[in-house]
Amino acid sequence: MDKCKIVLLYNTIRYLRLKQIFYRIYYIIRKPRLPERIDRKLKNDSRRLNFRFGIKNLKSYDNGVFTFLNIAHKFNKIDWNFSEHGKLWLYNLNYFDFLNQDSISNDEGLSLIKDYIENQSKIKVGLEAYPTSLRIINWIKFISFHQICDKKIDSTLFKHLLLLNKNLEFHLLGNHLLENAYALFLGAFYFDDQKILKKAERLLQTQLDEQILSDGAHFELSPMYHQVLLLRLLDCINFLKNNKNKNDSLLNYLIAKSAIMLSWLKKVTYKSGDIPKVNDSTFDIVVSSKDIFDYAKELDVKIQNFDLSDSYYRKWVINKFEIFMDIGRIGPNYIPGHGHADTFNFELFYDEKPIIVDLGISTYDKNSTRLLERSTESHNTVTIDGENSSEIWDSFRVARRAKIIYLKEQQNKIIATHDGYKRIGANHTRTFIKFDNFFVVEDHIKSNKNHKIESFLHFHPNCEVILKGKYIHVNSVILIKIFNTKSIKVEDYNYSLGFNKTKKAKKVRALVENKSKIEIRI
Repeated sequence: MDKCKIVLLYNTIRYLRLKQIFYRIYYIIRKPRLPERIDRKLKNDSRRLNFRFGIKNLKSYDNGVFTFLNIAHKFNKIDWNFSEHGKLWLYNLNYFDFLNQDSISNDEGLSLIKDYIENQSKIKVGLEAYPTSLRIINWIKFISFHQICDKKIDSTLFKHLLLLNKNLEFHLLGNHLLENAYALFLGAFYFDDQKILKKAERLLQTQLDEQILSDGAHFELSPMYHQVLLLRLLDCINFLKNNKNKNDSLLNYLIAKSAIMLSWLKKVTYKSGDIPKVNDSTFDIVVSSKDIFDYAKELDVKIQNFDLSDSYYRKWVINKFEIFMDIGRIGPNYIPGHGHADTFNFELFYDEKPIIVDLGISTYDKNSTRLLERSTESHNTVTIDGENSSEIWDSFRVARRAKIIYLKEQQNKIIATHDGYKRIGANHTRTFIKFDNFFVVEDHIKSNKNHKIESFLHFHPNCEVILKGKYIHVNSVILIKIFNTKSIKVEDYNYSLGFNKTKKAKKVRALVENKSKIEIRI
């Protein structure tokens, strides 16, 4: 391993918690195995739970064809270890989300479950904690909705619950551990296993307290993952509300948490219904914000009204303009894997249509595309000497991270400075200013050295972008001027329409002075 890689690794590991390091080693030494038998009678033989669907999963199965991440595959005989399309595709196959989509019958769903059970002794990746968690949740929702009584399914499901109980993802933490907690809770509630249930309730409350910020954001700062985890929380509320022997104090707690998460989602969702595609967010993974709000209403969970604060995302509305801004950290120090080097990035919608956008993600694979999509130059901010503001490397790793060292917020102005470029002797200050009918972004690079400073703007594929001198005309409606430029170019880039699906769009690359300004007006 070369010296540069060692430094990157050190600057990554030093942020980890001791618990993460311990469990990484522990799970290598002691690999949990699926129990061969159950040493107790399952209490749930005569206890069917009620579950009322407020939301169905997105369609991923049709007439024997599985479609995940925009890749379709038809098996002659299902191979639950199929890895040709990558690990994330295989994970999706083992999630069983398709059980709870609109167009699947009771018999078809049962047939898929039973095929899985018959082949369980051969299954490998599918028994990892994360897919096991989602599978537990999806099986319980399906079984409860259809009121299925099948001892073989119950026995397998309980074994999966015991496996998860011994294999919680303390080495990863974050959204993985929260998904584990949801599954552990629903599994224990389904089987009325009081020992596991108490453990699950403690874990669920501990993780929600840690992971949900005071303004309601999930602390990994991905709107897509926020939607996923909020939807899971609403499912837990659904089960508690529609069944006996519920824990009222837990129910009230979960309702309170969901209310502030709904508030945050309401604040950041654009009028069009789209979410900002910041950090690891993309299309076709989870249902819309509107569907989630409707589901909450059916459960009588009311949306609270909290201002955006701890997430350090901000949103302004100026007549027909909507501007979403990132003025904070990359994410929690010990789990920044879904974060991007996007400090001071912003998106801009006009008349409910995306104009300046975050390009999103199209892959989690370990490749150049993943690194590019997480890089600073793939966001609407400034690079210095071609460097990333936070040291993105590998698919989910970050070494040194940009920190906000100055922040001042006024009614119409936000000024912030980050130190992500201090390793090359520079600081970046960005000022966002709103006026009655236009929007300004000012950048100041403070350094004693000469640097190559580039400012980027990425436009939605539906935008017509024409460069005339130093003016950028967008859709013949919006006029953008970049001041103090040395050169401006319009280039192509790949905008993500989902995993493994991109479309050509236009971006502006401007070589600018230490002080520059972007003015956006109608």
